[in-house]
Parts: sequence; structure tokens; C-alpha cells
Amino acid sequence: MTEITTILQNAPQSLVDKLKDIKLLALDVDGVLSDGTLYFSANGDEIKGFSILDGLGIKLLQDNGIIVAIITGRSSPLTSRRAENLGIKHIAQGREDKKIALLELCRQLNLALEDCAYVGDDLPDLSAIRACSAGFTVPNAHWFVRQHADYCTQSPGGQGAVREVCDLILSSQGKLQTALEAYL
Repeated sequence: MTEITTILQNAPQSLVDKLKDIKLLALDVDGVLSDGTLYFSANGDEIKGFSILDGLGIKLLQDNGIIVAIITGRSSPLTSRRAENLGIKHIAQGREDKKIALLELCRQLNLALEDCAYVGDDLPDLSAIRACSAGFTVPNAHWFVRQHADYCTQSPGGQGAVREVCDLILSSQGKLQTALEAYL
């Protein structure tokens, strides 16, 4: 059994079916792209860590025609910098109502909520998680969010959770094997 087959076996068939038509993956930042810990220096500078695994997964999605966006409740120059590094063109910061931000993005891109997947970890993410075709969360998410998401990753936020989602989307669309073989 290949690792790709294992990826699909861990997900319910209903989720795999939903992911076949995903055109946009929207991501929260704190607790999803980072581990949710905020570090501040003595000078008040904010420091965050981001997973390289997640970054490559995002690039693989983009290389396969899937739009990636960030929707976050906090505003941070570090988030802007990470988005720029990854070529993420759609970023909404300081947005407490994630569903409204997602709807605005869908209108801008001429997409329906059924075309979207969302990854979040806390209560402000819940409306977006439930509105999308596929709502994801992470094991370190609030219990109520885990209860309402379609799927919870095995990896925690900031430690490869987004990569799992990216691999699952690409695998569901029959694109993962080709994307990986490009590195051989």
C-alpha cells in the first residue's frame, strides 16, 4: 500500500468526494500555520514560527491551480511576509468574522462556498469551517471546533497540519503522485 493510498484511507469517502472540486483553500494563521504561541522580544517584537512542510504543500497546491488564501483575526507583518514568501495573493487580516471574509473572497474570485475548503482551530473559525464544502481543524484546536469540522489532521497546527490538508486535496484530485514525482 502506498502512502498516497493511506492518505485517502484515513479520510471519509464523503470528504474525498468534496475535495475533488476544491478550487480555494483558506487558512487561519495562529494555531494552524503556526503553533498558536506568540513570542515577544523585550523590545515588543513579535516572533512566530512557520512550518516549511506547510509552505511546500501550499506551493504544490498553487502549482496545481488551487488558490490559497489567508483569513486571520490578528494583523501581523510576519503573516504578510510569510504570505508574500509563499506567493499567497489573497490575505485578510484583522477579520474576526471569518465567514464574511470568506464570502467576500468568493465574490471577488467568482467562486461558490462549495468550491472552498477552510482550516481553522478556534471559535472565530467555526462559521467558515461549517460554510465551506470541506472544513478542517487540527488536534490542538478547541474541542467544539473539532466536533464540527469535517476532518481533524493528525499533525498539530504549525507542525505540518496544513501539509496534510494539501496532500489530501491533491490526492483526492488525482494530482499528488505527479506533483511528488516531479521531485525525483
